[in-house]
Order: sequence, then structure tokens, then C-alpha cells
Amino acid sequence: MHKGQLTHSASAIQLLAASVTLAAAAVLPGLPAAAASATVPADRPSVLAGWTQPTSASYRHWDAARRHRAAWAAYGFDWTTDYCTGGPDQPAGFDFRLPCRRHDFGYRNYRAAGTLATNRSRLDRMLYADLSRKCATYPAILRPACTTLAWTYYRAARKFGRSAPPHSDQPSTM
Repeated sequence: MHKGQLTHSASAIQLLAASVTLAAAAVLPGLPAAAASATVPADRPSVLAGWTQPTSASYRHWDAARRHRAAWAAYGFDWTTDYCTGGPDQPAGFDFRLPCRRHDFGYRNYRAAGTLATNRSRLDRMLYADLSRKCATYPAILRPACTTLAWTYYRAARKFGRSAPPHSDQPSTM
């Protein structure tokens, strides 16, 4: 192979890598093109903010990323959780694990960035919104009990959130 063929081959490999990244972005909502690069992406704060809004779209993007964490490894996010810190993860049979997990994700990553205090109120509202959406999946007869528990968990987060431990000894695979 001569130099011209090597240059052409390198260009083809770069084009293929870019195509694979674009294809992955189409399959995994919110997958950044920077995920394929070896550098820490400068958009980490905006990605974190996008995944920690009290909206269903934000939740879906966070959950897709959670399921495909390797694609986001360059961002150095802390995915550990203890779920519903200090409370049952499934009170009265209502499964609050994923809303609590996303809340932990927000707390741990904003704490690491030194900006938890400025984002805490939104993270707690996000928890309540996620819990409320979870309650909406249960039969109508059960929803009042679920939403009462959701409100209780939100109030507990508002009152005790500052004292939540910064890290968990329980990495989760959920």
C-alpha cells in the first residue's frame, strides 16, 4: 500500500466511525457525537441539566443514557444510587426506585460539580414529577395513596436532602 491508499483508508475509517456515531445517536436519544471521542466533553453541564429537568422528555433521555452508560463514560457521571435514601424503595408496593435513582443521579453529580445548592430545588421538583408520573401508571383506585406517598417523599427530600450521603456503597445495575 502506498501513501495515497493509506490516506484514503484512514479517511474511509473516519467516515465509517462518524456514520456509526450518527446511527447510534438515532437509536439512542440524546447520544452525543462527543461520546466517541477520548476527551471529556465541554457540554457536560448542559447534558446534566438536560437529564435533570422535571419533564417526561428529560426522564426518557436520562433513562436511555442510564441503560447505555458506556456511551456516556467520557462524561464521568456518577450513576451510583441508594434509591430512596432512608425510606422504603417500594412503599405500599409502589415502585419508586427509578424516580429515586434519577434524584440520586442529580444530587451526586451536582454535588460533585459544586452546584447542588443552586440546583437542589429543581431536583426535588423533578423527583415529585417523576413520582407523580409513576403513580399515574397504577389503577385509579390506588392513585390517591400513591400520590400521597409521592408528596411525602418530596417533602422529605426538601427537608432532609442536604443531609443525604454523597455516595453509596451500593452500585446498582437496575
